Amino acid sequence: MPSARAISTAVLLSTATLLSCSLTACAPTERGGGRAGDGGGTATGAQDENRFQKQTLNWKDCPAPAPVQGGGEAPAPLPDGTRWQCTTMQAPLDWKNPSGESIGIELIRARAGGDTDDRIGSLLFNFGGPGGSGVTTLPGLAPDYEKLRSRYDLVSFDPRGVGNSRSVRCLDPDAAEEAEDEVDETPDDDGDETDALVELNRLTAAACEKNSGDVLPYVGTTEAARDLDLMRHLLGDEKLHYFGISYGTQLGGVYAHLFPKNVGRAVLDGVVDPTHDMMEKALGQAGGFQLAFEHFADWCVEQRCTLGADTEAVVAAAVELEAGLDEAPLPTTDGSELDGDELVEAVVGSLYSQTLWPALLVGLEAVTRGDGDVLRDLAETLGQHGSGGTDDEPAESDESNENDAFRAITCDDSSDRYTPADVRARLPEFVEASPLFGPGLAWSALSCAGWPVPGEAEHPEVSAPGAPPILLVGNTGDPATPYAGAARMAERLGKGVGVELTYDGEGHGAFGSGNPCVRDAVHAYLLDGRLPESGEVCEPEPLPEGK
Repeated sequence: MPSARAISTAVLLSTATLLSCSLTACAPTERGGGRAGDGGGTATGAQDENRFQKQTLNWKDCPAPAPVQGGGEAPAPLPDGTRWQCTTMQAPLDWKNPSGESIGIELIRARAGGDTDDRIGSLLFNFGGPGGSGVTTLPGLAPDYEKLRSRYDLVSFDPRGVGNSRSVRCLDPDAAEEAEDEVDETPDDDGDETDALVELNRLTAAACEKNSGDVLPYVGTTEAARDLDLMRHLLGDEKLHYFGISYGTQLGGVYAHLFPKNVGRAVLDGVVDPTHDMMEKALGQAGGFQLAFEHFADWCVEQRCTLGADTEAVVAAAVELEAGLDEAPLPTTDGSELDGDELVEAVVGSLYSQTLWPALLVGLEAVTRGDGDVLRDLAETLGQHGSGGTDDEPAESDESNENDAFRAITCDDSSDRYTPADVRARLPEFVEASPLFGPGLAWSALSCAGWPVPGEAEHPEVSAPGAPPILLVGNTGDPATPYAGAARMAERLGKGVGVELTYDGEGHGAFGSGNPCVRDAVHAYLLDGRLPESGEVCEPEPLPEGK
């Protein structure tokens, strides 16, 4: 069975629109400070917050990303010569105590390229995760959003605890990799294997507390939402115009709950289900990835692939290949080997975008002939620390803190603290949902066991009565944020707030697929304020043949 590590690195981390997903649950509670939409405290607290509202952002040309952000070169100017600018915003470390320590939040922007008279304001992006650096992601994806830059400054940021925004640090990356290699993260019994997995999580939590204990209680989604409202103010906008993808939809929902009157034009794409706790979310993902793989299998059969004569046979072949590689990894020409975990990483990563299906087909067929090179290369490209080294987004450096930030934000948000007995009780449901993906996702629910910070709630509070319409884009074939999440987000936001647009396609999210219908609808709303009819459906374009 696939390991929890294989699932968590390839499934639960963000790499922009094609490689992002969310497993966390969060909710704004007293720890975040104040009631929805209020100033968050006493008159003295309001005065202290005012000092942050009076700051001036000092924008400068962006340097090269720091290793903790993923590394790489400084972002190149856009084709029209517009240069990327960066700055650091100061915010209260603890929003309940704004007179205390501050935290620096790093931002990036590209100024609007159109007529200044047509400028609407700033459009803030969160690309998912949690844990991904928006400062490094936005420049790589800027071509997707160039039309929006005609009326908006494009702005993104490293959320607190991420990248250059007071990054959370846990185990040394090399030590973490060595420890994970020695642990079976889908143990078969309640003996030594389970004890070793529990101990690994304990060691990780202890390392997080030792290295980042001062910031650990303050990296949750509620705090990030309050940071968003401070950004809105400092950027000079009366309303927050926002584009959230995957986990970014959760952040957007929490923001709408806290500040319903400050919501401007907002789009949530790849919508997180706000009604699920951590275990339910993982189970939903197991079913989502299984459905997506079955859709791949349907297409494989249409291509007359050699994996099986029908969908069920193709799925069974993949399960058999994974089990066989766990028993006897396949040597590769570079002297390494392909094991079952890497097969799962390759499959999971490829299901984030339908454009990767042909490569997955070639790789799986090659394995049946004893050639593991293609699939191992695919796993390495798509699964390396969750950062698929695509043309748009370079693979994450070994020094990036994306893994650590994911765990810290997830566990700060979620009050769920599961035990091995909890996982074993639910394991049959996960296996039934997906024999290929289910076990790894089930055991990953132990990741917050022993966490030193109590989580806020089982699921996020996103009710936003009085907020203007928010466009929710759901994808029927989305593996990481299953389609049902959009309807449940609409229900929780409240009557008249969530407007649903359906993309009847594949992959994680919809806008990033390039589908013209989806993009036209998003552009019409963000640029001109024209919403589609709720329930409107966008059909996919045909996928080129894979052989």
